[in-house]
Amino acid sequence: MPTRTARTAWNGTLQDGGGQVELTSSKVGTYDVSFPKRAADDAGGTTSPEELIAAAHSSCYAMQLSADIAQAGGTPIALDVTADVSLGPDPAGGFRITGIALTVRGEVEGLDDAGFRQAAEAAKAGCPVSKALTGTEITLDATLES
Repeated sequence: MPTRTARTAWNGTLQDGGGQVELTSSKVGTYDVSFPKRAADDAGGTTSPEELIAAAHSSCYAMQLSADIAQAGGTPIALDVTADVSLGPDPAGGFRITGIALTVRGEVEGLDDAGFRQAAEAAKAGCPVSKALTGTEITLDATLES
């Protein structure tokens, strides 16, 4: 399996500085990052490590769930996955990711609600990004839609 790369160029202090994160492997874009905007309610056109983790987790989870649904005998038609990544103070000092809330709404053929929920829980445990984030509480809200 390949290694993927991202690069960040940063100038200045934490409070007054800023940077750009580049998705180097895919070359799909370069995005501004800033600590004040990272900590603000309105991101103001900048991304953050937490948003990038949310993107990685939601896409990884969707892929894993699609595989787990098929393994359970179902056919995924559509999966809508959201990952909400929260940043907060670390009791040991500084900041930490305090939690991740995964929400999935799925349209699936061949599985009932219990089968879908079982596949959703298996995907939460089996997704490589979930495994990488084992020190963080990850919750799941899974709903099968008709």
